[in-house]
Amino acid sequence: MHARPGKSALYEQFAADGITHMFGNPGTVEQGFLDEAERSDLSYLLSLHEGVAVGMADGYARATQRPGLVQLHSGVGLGNGIGMLYQAKRGGSPLVVLVGEAGVRYDALDGQMAADLVAMAEPVTKYATRVVDPASTLRVLRRAIKMAMTPPRGPVVVVLPADVLDQLTAEPAVPTPLPSTRVAPAPEEVTRAAETLLAGRRRLILMGDGISVSGAQRELAELAELLNAPVWGVNDSEVNLDHTHPLYGGQLGHMFGESSARVVRDADAVLIVGTYVFPEVFPALSDPFGPDAGVVHVDLDAYEIAKNFPVRQGLVADPRLTLAALSAEVRRLRPHGAGGGHPRGAEPAHPPVPTAPAGTVLERFAQRLAARAPADLVVFDEALTASPTLHRHLPPTTPGRFFQTRGGSLGVGIPGALGIKIAQPELPVVAFTGDGGSMYTIQALWTAARYDIGAAFVICDNRRYQLLDDNIEQYWRSLGVSPHAHPSSFDLSHPDIRFHDLAASLGVPAVRVTDVADVDDAVTAMLGARGPFLVDLVID
Repeated sequence: MHARPGKSALYEQFAADGITHMFGNPGTVEQGFLDEAERSDLSYLLSLHEGVAVGMADGYARATQRPGLVQLHSGVGLGNGIGMLYQAKRGGSPLVVLVGEAGVRYDALDGQMAADLVAMAEPVTKYATRVVDPASTLRVLRRAIKMAMTPPRGPVVVVLPADVLDQLTAEPAVPTPLPSTRVAPAPEEVTRAAETLLAGRRRLILMGDGISVSGAQRELAELAELLNAPVWGVNDSEVNLDHTHPLYGGQLGHMFGESSARVVRDADAVLIVGTYVFPEVFPALSDPFGPDAGVVHVDLDAYEIAKNFPVRQGLVADPRLTLAALSAEVRRLRPHGAGGGHPRGAEPAHPPVPTAPAGTVLERFAQRLAARAPADLVVFDEALTASPTLHRHLPPTTPGRFFQTRGGSLGVGIPGALGIKIAQPELPVVAFTGDGGSMYTIQALWTAARYDIGAAFVICDNRRYQLLDDNIEQYWRSLGVSPHAHPSSFDLSHPDIRFHDLAASLGVPAVRVTDVADVDDAVTAMLGARGPFLVDLVID
């Protein structure tokens, strides 16, 4: 192999792995590496904040099930991206994040922007490393790509010193080998799990995004029907089960463990598949499952199985293959049906039924969009307090057509939708976000305008952090505190943020809707837009 600078060889590696886009924000120490981008076939998408770059890559990776490539600038850029990296880690997004630094030769000098970048990245990544030998530049990158893409997937960081990239390497650029994790449990383990589940009379399934990664939606529905088991989402941010399925129960709470405990405590047989339990901010300290419950946990992440609470059986295996094997074994053991009832508190929800025209702006908007949107509409939902209304009219039914925020970071809605639109330009994409959340990454609108990325954005504008209002009220109830005025720090009404003017200043056409009578025109304008478009939906 001919020798060439490492900064050039990296682009050969990207091409070998079919990586076509890089999301980033440039800095001086990456100037040589980015100069090479101009002579490659890679598309570089410039963002005005590192959180936007990571958020776009996150949406792109989720939509493609491929690595999302990010370029960040030294310690300051990595620091700005850490919130979004945390979300990617909790959600299992396979991001490959390249962080530039001045050079190995300057390590002893403690210069401007010097920092231990690997140590900074480790808490929010699956793996972090630094290239220190030019002869291993591509070897290290391939290792990072492999680790990002191997379940449990997650973001990785590779620190690239400029002086190392300037040196020659003769490494060949070859496709990164990805190990197969399509493994099924041994037959006797499948039989044991099926017997445990069939022994119960009040069965329950807890699902997560490992279902989507495995492509196991059909197998999950089949087993749920055989067991007559309600299915509840845990860390469930994609379409792991059609929300209109008769056995879909809903999503467990993400704030307080008691909310989850109410759903699971009456179940006597529980299957956990493709998720960790439980992801609340304030989780239950005592075991939420009944003392005699038979709990079976299936996941490709051995760390998460029985991490917090004991299980009867843990299976480190692919969800799709395991669910298919369980269905076959349940049929063998119980050919005439499993019978059984539903745990109290976990009864499946009725499929969402659109309501009659209502007086609120949000209800009317969701209703009109549902009536007029193309069948292949992709929705990114970050507006969590508006989610019940949105899902009532736009229920998530089809894999790859719905994505929700995860991990607790605000601001992923707009950049996430941009990443999805880049990945699937033929599909209509709309993001719903809140006024507070949107301001974390509002700069993403400039990137949408610069590259004419034709996604739509709806800001549910209630002039406050409504989720904090809801959470503190539950907190007061848990402590027996009398309701009183919400903290003033939750209020965003003064000064008023005029999102339609802000969008226009960043190059994105926008309308503001303050009255139900204006909704139809706004939906028409949004669906008819040929490029990016924003709706400021004032809903208070």
